[in-house]
Amino acid sequence: MGLFDMFKKKEPAAPAKPASVSATAAPDTLCAPANGRVIAMTDVPDPVFSGEVLGKGCAVWPEDDIVYAPVSGTVTVTMGHAVGLSTDDGVEVLVHIGVDTVNLQGKGFTGYVKQGDTVKAGDPVIKMDRNVIKEAGYPDCVVLAVSNTAEFAGVELAVEPEATVTAGTPVVKVVR
Repeated sequence: MGLFDMFKKKEPAAPAKPASVSATAAPDTLCAPANGRVIAMTDVPDPVFSGEVLGKGCAVWPEDDIVYAPVSGTVTVTMGHAVGLSTDDGVEVLVHIGVDTVNLQGKGFTGYVKQGDTVKAGDPVIKMDRNVIKEAGYPDCVVLAVSNTAEFAGVELAVEPEATVTAGTPVVKVVR
């Protein structure tokens, strides 16, 4: 150790990535991105999502802070509060945490993936701080949307609205 080494700032250690969860990754099936209660997309407290402008799907009111990949595929985009994924068979998925959370400018979110990464359903993709989201006055629902819905015959819930699910449970089915 040199004389001035004690004055150097130490880089904070990267947060440990949580373990993956077991996910039932079947073709054309999207798994719950979080533990919690499922709601229909039309019940998301945001007109863009509830109007299905960004695609059909559902949302989960989360019970904890880890958000998992709902499908196996490639990360197409990352933002602090959202991640886009594309499956090998052409399903494009948006996982969006909260409503209006873009205004937090990344505060309260830790990403575990970057654009171009390959993920498996059940891999952790983002950690959110639900307290930061709630203190800012935003709902913390985790939205799961098939962004290329128009390319399919349908996108349907695979569970009843209000069902309590664990991350990795099938919640949305894409119909070809």
